[in-house]
Amino acid sequence: MKAFWFALIMLVTPAWAEDWPTAQWPIDHRDLDWRAVDAYAFPSRDVERGGIRTDALLVIGDGRILHERYAAPTHADTPHLTWSVSKSVLATLLGVAHGQGRFRLDDRAVRYYPALQRHPNLRLADLLHWASGLAWQEDYEYAPLKSSVVAMLYTRGRADMAAFTAARPADSPPGQRFVYSSGDSNLLAATLRGMLDAQDYSDYPWQALFTPLGIDSAVWERDGAGTYVGSSYLYLSARDLARIGLLMQRDGRWGDRQLLSADWVAFNRTLFAAAEPVPGEANPGGHWWLNQPLPGQPRPWPDAPADAFAALGHWGQALYVLPAQKLVIVRYADDRDASFSHNELLKRVLTTVAGEGA
Repeated sequence: MKAFWFALIMLVTPAWAEDWPTAQWPIDHRDLDWRAVDAYAFPSRDVERGGIRTDALLVIGDGRILHERYAAPTHADTPHLTWSVSKSVLATLLGVAHGQGRFRLDDRAVRYYPALQRHPNLRLADLLHWASGLAWQEDYEYAPLKSSVVAMLYTRGRADMAAFTAARPADSPPGQRFVYSSGDSNLLAATLRGMLDAQDYSDYPWQALFTPLGIDSAVWERDGAGTYVGSSYLYLSARDLARIGLLMQRDGRWGDRQLLSADWVAFNRTLFAAAEPVPGEANPGGHWWLNQPLPGQPRPWPDAPADAFAALGHWGQALYVLPAQKLVIVRYADDRDASFSHNELLKRVLTTVAGEGA
């Protein structure tokens, strides 16, 4: 009789009977030893400059908080600058628009942003692969005088970042070469504006994505032309960024609602084959970063599973998604050198969750 009732419960229980955050995240009370993780992520901050400087570390397992730690002045409710994690959140927002039938990946970007008339063959898929073909240099502190991104964010491009990027000359045909470009992301933000009625753009990130996920900490800056700075200037608390990660970990589903199509998430997680390997660095998908190896190359993060993917930002910001392990990890940071290793942090988290301790 017990077997009968168990089978009946399994038949009537929805497939998505998992834990979901409401106003707060549920807590997993397993007694795991996080000392090895914390020792790596939170070393002494007595050094004046350099080294690993973590502001927040949040580990979500199967929809529940497994571990959470902050370094002042950052706290659980602090909206932290995500830097280029913004790009992947923008791609997630575009996924909602795609599901609403507002565009197709093969659409020409000029259809939604007429300032791209000089580049009529540039597709939205090319922008999502950072493969616009437009001349671009993404240097920051190391070569500021030659940096396209510094000029766009802080000097002659800041009044209209998409227009600044659209005016760049072509270096190669679109879709044939990966060149990481914050300009491509801001062109995407401008095309999103062109897909919407003028009065809907300002509220769209909240109406389409943030409010359905229960995100209430979001601050997204706009440039002088009123376009969201999709490349860089989204602020979220660690707990709210983890909601984006859980949405992606569960293939675009939030509760009983399919907010993103599974096909869109699959596009985000599909390797852009025209990329060139950079040792230790993740490879590009559809505006997300993948642990999948390029042909003939090792996995970028060898101690993490091949299906791991991430949103990554300047100075160590990261949102990692490990679907098979049902893990979502948020790290906010202020790293100022190359000390931090994605692979090392992921290895220690996986070891801890497996119960192998310090």
